Amino acid sequence: MAAGRPPGETRLRRRSEFLVVAAKGRKSAMPGVVVQALAVPDQAGVRLGFTCSRKVGNAVARNRARRRLREAARAVLPPSLAGWDLVLIGRPATVERTFADLVSDLSAAVKRLGVT
Repeated sequence: MAAGRPPGETRLRRRSEFLVVAAKGRKSAMPGVVVQALAVPDQAGVRLGFTCSRKVGNAVARNRARRRLREAARAVLPPSLAGWDLVLIGRPATVERTFADLVSDLSAAVKRLGVT
């Protein structure tokens, strides 16, 4: 487990895992982030995936957007959360929004999807 990660959190890494969440899950779009969520009842922890398309900007902007989404997820998601696959998709506004607005976007999207 990497340093700074909550217990029980793993990452979605394969394209096929992202596609399953997109096809079977629900999504909520906010100005700073799009969240896709799929309930997985037998799963012990939460699995997170982060992605940004080239619409966000160059490689530096996409990496910055992903870093900001990771930190917002740490701030919003409770450590005891289990049984979910979540994909956080960066938008062009992800880089420009204040961190407080990004956190409120993520918490509103998660609440709308019924994750917490």
